[in-house]
Amino acid sequence: MKYLFWGVLISLVFIRYFSTKPAYVDGQKIRIEGVVRQEPSRFSYQQKVSLAGINIYLPKYPEIYYGDKVILEGTVQKGQLENAVLVSKEEEQGLFSGFRKRVVGFYQKTLPEPHAALVAGISLGAKGSLPKDFWGSLTKTGTAHVVVASGMNVSLVASFLIGVLVLFLNRKKALILALAGIWIYTLISGFEAPIIRAAVMGSIAFSAQELGRVYSAWRALVVTGLILLIVVPGWLTDLGFILSFVATASILVFQRKLEKFLAFVPQLVRGDFSTTTAAQIGVAPILFVTFGQFNILSPIINVLVLWTVPVVTILGIVGGTVGLIVPILGKAVLLLSYPLTSWFIAVVRLFG
Repeated sequence: MKYLFWGVLISLVFIRYFSTKPAYVDGQKIRIEGVVRQEPSRFSYQQKVSLAGINIYLPKYPEIYYGDKVILEGTVQKGQLENAVLVSKEEEQGLFSGFRKRVVGFYQKTLPEPHAALVAGISLGAKGSLPKDFWGSLTKTGTAHVVVASGMNVSLVASFLIGVLVLFLNRKKALILALAGIWIYTLISGFEAPIIRAAVMGSIAFSAQELGRVYSAWRALVVTGLILLIVVPGWLTDLGFILSFVATASILVFQRKLEKFLAFVPQLVRGDFSTTTAAQIGVAPILFVTFGQFNILSPIINVLVLWTVPVVTILGIVGGTVGLIVPILGKAVLLLSYPLTSWFIAVVRLFG
C-alpha cells in the first residue's frame, strides 16, 4: 500500500510538471499577467522579477514588490524576457503583503544601508533592497542563505512564540497558536519555497507531537517536497527549491556524525559549524556546477556570523511590528541590532 502511495505522489508530480510547463520559443512575443510571489531582486539600474516560469529584467523604477499584480510584455530570448515593458502595476492591498512593505519601510527609515536591507533579509526574507556589491559578497562567502527566509527563521519564530505563550497558556494551546503564528509569518515572509517547506515540516512536527506520533524528519521532508511540487510544479527546476531540500537532506545525513567528529571544537560554535558544514557537503557540488565557484572558507565564515542571526531575527520582527504602533519604541528595539549587523557586514566584506 505504501508503494502505491509513493507511486501516486511521484506520478502526480511529473503529470503536473509536464502539463503546466510553459512552452516558450526564442523570438516569441508574449504577454504575462500575474501576481508577483517572489521578492524581486534589485540592482543598480534594474530589477529582476520571476513570473510564469521566466526571468524578467525591468528598469529599476517603478519598483515592483511582492504581492503586486503586473502585466508585462516582451520577447523571449534564452530563457528570459528581453525588452520587457511593464504595461501595468497594481499594488497588492492585502493584509500580509501590506504589513511586510510597511515593516521593511520602517527598517529603511531607522537604519542605514546595508544594515536595513540585512535586517529585512534576515527577518523577513526581503532581500530585494540589498546593494549589489554586498549581495556579491554574500554570494562569494556562502552566506547568501542568511538573507532568505528559511527553516531557521521558522524554528526561531516557533521557539520564540512557544516560549512566550507557555507563560500564559497550557502547552497544547501554545502549540496551536504557535502553529498559526508560523503560517502568518510564512505569508508575511513571501511564501517562497524554503520557508513553505519549513512551515509544512514544522506543522507536521507539531501535529505529530500533539497526536503522540513519532515524527520522521525524512518522511516529512519527502512528503513535503512531493506535495509542494504537485501544487507548484515549476519548483521542480527551481534552484532555490533544490538547494533548500538538498541542504536539509544533507544536514539529516551528516550533522550528527560531524558533531561527534568535531568533539574537539568548543561547544559554543560546534553546533553551527557542524550544521553549516553538513549543509555545504550537499549544496557545494550544485553551486560549483551552477556558478563555477565555491568558497572553501564558507563553513568558518558562517560560524563567525550565524550566531548573530537568531538575535537579529527576533529584534527585527519585534522592532518592526512594535515600530508600526509605537515608532520610538520600535526604533529603540531595532537599534539594538546595529552592533550585530555591523559585525556581520564587516566579516562578509573582509572575506568577500
